[in-house]
Amino acid sequence: MRLNEIRYEAGLPIDGYGPGFFRVGGKVHRGPLLVLPDGAQAWAGLDDSGPLIAAAAQIDVLFLGTGAETAHPPGALRAALDAAGVGVEPMATPAACRTYNILLSEGRRIGAALMPV
Repeated sequence: MRLNEIRYEAGLPIDGYGPGFFRVGGKVHRGPLLVLPDGAQAWAGLDDSGPLIAAAAQIDVLFLGTGAETAHPPGALRAALDAAGVGVEPMATPAACRTYNILLSEGRRIGAALMPV
Protein backbone atom coordinates (compact mmCIF):
# COMPACT_ATOMS: atom_id res chain seq x y z
CA MET A 1 0.00 0.00 0.00
CA ARG A 2 1.30 3.44 -0.90
CA LEU A 3 1.11 6.10 1.82
CA ASN A 4 1.08 9.80 1.07
CA GLU A 5 1.94 12.60 3.45
CA ILE A 6 -1.06 14.83 4.08
CA ARG A 7 -0.48 18.57 4.00
CA TYR A 8 -2.85 20.99 5.66
CA GLU A 9 -2.33 24.37 4.06
CA ALA A 10 -5.74 25.97 4.68
CA GLY A 11 -5.95 25.54 8.47
CA LEU A 12 -5.07 23.41 11.47
CA PRO A 13 -5.96 19.72 11.61
CA ILE A 14 -7.68 18.15 14.58
CA ASP A 15 -4.92 15.96 16.01
CA GLY A 16 -7.02 14.12 18.56
CA TYR A 17 -9.87 14.20 21.05
CA GLY A 18 -10.95 12.47 24.22
CA PRO A 19 -13.31 12.87 27.15
CA GLY A 20 -13.83 16.63 27.40
CA PHE A 21 -10.89 17.78 25.24
CA PHE A 22 -9.58 18.29 21.72
CA ARG A 23 -6.01 18.64 20.45
CA VAL A 24 -5.67 21.01 17.49
CA GLY A 25 -2.34 21.96 16.02
CA GLY A 26 -0.62 20.36 19.02
CA LYS A 27 -2.52 22.46 21.59
CA VAL A 28 -5.08 20.97 24.01
CA HIS A 29 -8.47 22.70 24.29
CA ARG A 30 -11.05 21.74 26.93
CA GLY A 31 -14.80 21.92 26.35
CA PRO A 32 -16.72 22.82 23.19
CA LEU A 33 -14.49 24.06 20.39
CA LEU A 34 -14.81 26.00 17.15
CA VAL A 35 -12.16 25.24 14.51
CA LEU A 36 -11.96 27.68 11.60
CA PRO A 37 -9.38 28.48 8.91
CA ASP A 38 -7.84 31.13 11.18
CA GLY A 39 -7.51 28.86 14.23
CA ALA A 40 -9.31 27.18 17.10
CA GLN A 41 -11.22 28.92 19.87
CA ALA A 42 -13.47 28.06 22.78
CA TRP A 43 -17.15 27.92 21.90
CA ALA A 44 -20.13 28.22 24.26
CA GLY A 45 -22.01 25.34 22.59
CA LEU A 46 -25.16 24.75 20.58
CA ASP A 47 -26.92 27.90 21.84
CA ASP A 48 -24.04 30.14 20.69
CA SER A 49 -24.56 30.92 17.01
CA GLY A 50 -22.70 34.27 17.02
CA PRO A 51 -19.19 33.01 16.23
CA LEU A 52 -20.58 30.60 13.63
CA ILE A 53 -22.42 33.40 11.82
CA ALA A 54 -19.33 35.62 12.04
CA ALA A 55 -17.35 32.89 10.24
CA ALA A 56 -19.79 32.69 7.31
CA ALA A 57 -17.44 34.56 4.96
CA GLN A 58 -14.64 32.05 5.67
CA ILE A 59 -16.49 28.75 5.25
CA ASP A 60 -19.02 27.05 3.03
CA VAL A 61 -19.77 24.06 5.27
CA LEU A 62 -19.72 23.65 9.04
CA PHE A 63 -19.34 20.18 10.53
CA LEU A 64 -21.32 20.14 13.74
CA GLY A 65 -20.01 17.51 16.14
CA THR A 66 -22.91 16.80 18.50
CA GLY A 67 -21.01 14.64 21.01
CA ALA A 68 -20.85 10.86 21.22
CA GLU A 69 -24.09 10.45 19.25
CA THR A 70 -25.54 12.23 16.25
CA ALA A 71 -28.24 14.69 17.23
CA HIS A 72 -30.30 17.31 15.44
CA PRO A 73 -29.04 20.86 15.99
CA PRO A 74 -31.44 23.31 17.63
CA GLY A 75 -33.84 24.79 15.08
CA ALA A 76 -32.70 28.34 15.83
CA LEU A 77 -29.07 27.41 15.15
CA ARG A 78 -29.89 25.71 11.85
CA ALA A 79 -32.08 28.66 10.77
CA ALA A 80 -29.34 31.19 11.62
CA LEU A 81 -26.72 29.22 9.65
CA ASP A 82 -29.07 28.79 6.69
CA ALA A 83 -29.78 32.54 6.67
CA ALA A 84 -26.02 33.21 6.69
CA GLY A 85 -25.48 30.84 3.75
CA VAL A 86 -23.50 28.25 5.73
CA GLY A 87 -24.30 24.60 5.14
CA VAL A 88 -24.38 22.58 8.35
CA GLU A 89 -23.68 18.85 8.60
CA PRO A 90 -24.50 17.44 12.03
CA MET A 91 -22.79 14.21 13.01
CA ALA A 92 -21.19 12.55 15.99
CA THR A 93 -18.05 14.41 17.08
CA PRO A 94 -15.59 11.62 16.13
CA ALA A 95 -17.01 11.55 12.58
CA ALA A 96 -16.98 15.35 12.41
CA CYS A 97 -13.28 15.43 13.34
CA ARG A 98 -12.36 12.84 10.71
CA THR A 99 -14.46 14.46 8.00
CA TYR A 100 -13.08 17.90 8.82
CA ASN A 101 -9.48 16.65 8.46
CA ILE A 102 -10.17 14.94 5.14
CA LEU A 103 -11.81 17.99 3.57
CA LEU A 104 -9.19 20.30 5.09
CA SER A 105 -6.50 18.27 3.33
CA GLU A 106 -8.37 18.93 0.06
CA GLY A 107 -8.24 22.70 0.67
CA ARG A 108 -11.99 23.08 1.20
CA ARG A 109 -13.55 26.10 2.97
CA ILE A 110 -14.78 24.33 6.09
CA GLY A 111 -15.15 24.72 9.81
CA ALA A 112 -16.02 22.50 12.73
CA ALA A 113 -18.09 23.27 15.81
CA LEU A 114 -17.48 20.44 18.22
CA MET A 115 -19.15 19.29 21.41
CA PRO A 116 -16.86 17.05 23.48
CA VAL A 117 -17.43 13.31 23.72
